[in-house]
Amino acid sequence: MIAALMIGREGSVGFPGKNTYPVLGKPLMAYPLLAAKRSKYIDAIYVSTDSAKIKEIGRQYGAHIIDRPAELCTKEALGEHAFVHGFEHIRKISGRDIELMVLLFCNAPTITAKTIDEGIEALRAHPDYDSAVTVSRYNMWSPLRARKVGPDGLLHPFVPFETFGDPKTLNCDRDSQGDVWFADMSVSIVRPQCLEHLDDGLLPQKWMGQKIYPLMQWGGCDVDYEWQIPQVEYWLKKHLDGIS
Repeated sequence: MIAALMIGREGSVGFPGKNTYPVLGKPLMAYPLLAAKRSKYIDAIYVSTDSAKIKEIGRQYGAHIIDRPAELCTKEALGEHAFVHGFEHIRKISGRDIELMVLLFCNAPTITAKTIDEGIEALRAHPDYDSAVTVSRYNMWSPLRARKVGPDGLLHPFVPFETFGDPKTLNCDRDSQGDVWFADMSVSIVRPQCLEHLDDGLLPQKWMGQKIYPLMQWGGCDVDYEWQIPQVEYWLKKHLDGIS
């Protein structure tokens, strides 16, 4: 059995109501649900949430609902623990062996069925891989360029320049350190052991395990602020034939 599990909660500090915000005529969360629904391989779709509205939309798109416990719905709660809870619930109620879990976020709409299927096929072809996840290239956000505000109120390197080699060889060009790939949260396709042994996984997304296959795309993101909506609309318009 291959199950898709999407998580999203009622509360959001940065962008209240983001999960159900209307984008191109559909709630934001509809797009990952549509991608999962049109996958060739997914057998069942689940939505874990505490939100009545998210539950209603999930049912409209054929998802089974999991009641997300209150302790996993605070702003301090980690998504990885909601994924583990949902996985254990699915395994218990389905009574079936789970081959793969397709992990989705309500606020991460930049995913297509084609990409999901590509990830599933990659994991089937490579039994030693732990997961397949979408990544987008954001060279402009290289760790070399990252800064933090120090106790003096001024900007300082977030990571010591020596981490990247001899500082004399570094420059400000955004591509100077090679391509910088970020897990964009659009989908993580993982083997059950990644959730069974969460603490063995790599930071910061421990549910991905250790051996992570990249599903390369562009412009992927999870929406945390309202200013990201135009970017998502642009992405969806470019991929709409595979989503709508």
